[in-house]
Amino acid sequence: MYSNEIKQEIESKTADFIKTYDEKAKTLVGKLWRTPIIGYADVDHPYIQQLPEIVRKTHQMPKEIMEDAAVVLCCFVPFTKAVAQSNRSTDNLASPEWAQGYEYTNAMLSKLNERIISILEAHGYQGIVAPESKVFDNKILKSNWSHRHFAYASGIGTFGLNNMLITEAGCSGRLTTIVTNLNVETGKPMEKELCLYKQNGTCGVCVKHCPAGALTFEGYDRTKCYGQCWENAKVHTQFGSSYLNSEGSTNAVGSEVCGKCVTYAPCTYREI
Repeated sequence: MYSNEIKQEIESKTADFIKTYDEKAKTLVGKLWRTPIIGYADVDHPYIQQLPEIVRKTHQMPKEIMEDAAVVLCCFVPFTKAVAQSNRSTDNLASPEWAQGYEYTNAMLSKLNERIISILEAHGYQGIVAPESKVFDNKILKSNWSHRHFAYASGIGTFGLNNMLITEAGCSGRLTTIVTNLNVETGKPMEKELCLYKQNGTCGVCVKHCPAGALTFEGYDRTKCYGQCWENAKVHTQFGSSYLNSEGSTNAVGSEVCGKCVTYAPCTYREI
């Protein structure tokens, strides 16, 4: 089978897997996800080679994980409008529906990764999930593996003023990535900005709705952002916590979420 046919199989079976998983999930808001967007980033692309400078010096590179890595498969799973709108709560805390959706999605993505890797292996290829993708350094507040930056390199979206990846389906959703030696046509960063503020200086809704004041038109304060996520983790304890810290233990007893910057904006939800 040609790699492009495998690509089509991956995309079709990924969508089917997510739909089936969604139908079985019992959530506060009903359906959680829409059709995923998948991109393929060339591991030798200049942007990826610059990630240790762009993100942090210790950022892992694909070929450190797989010697013959060719691409990083990037999958964006957009939330439904109901999930996004649930987070338009009257106070500064995330909605329970948003916290649950976040945790359920992270759990689903782990199973989805296994499914995609099994498809690759059935055709004689390999797939590996970067170990660092599951770890968040809660001291430096940065990761050694950035799904967003690989997705940007794959051409499925651009960065908004809120630092999130805006795709053709919006920015409300979750990302996962798999390193693989699949020989397939890759994408490249979009030339057109999808963020209205970066296009023409309009919008900026994400800044207005950031409850921690972490987002400004001049920059982003990750300490304030993380502090707000911790406030949510103290409240939303019923769904657990997805992330490990740099010591290998769970960061918090609850969901370290917020999502206000991807909830109210024009880029939150787009029909595709």
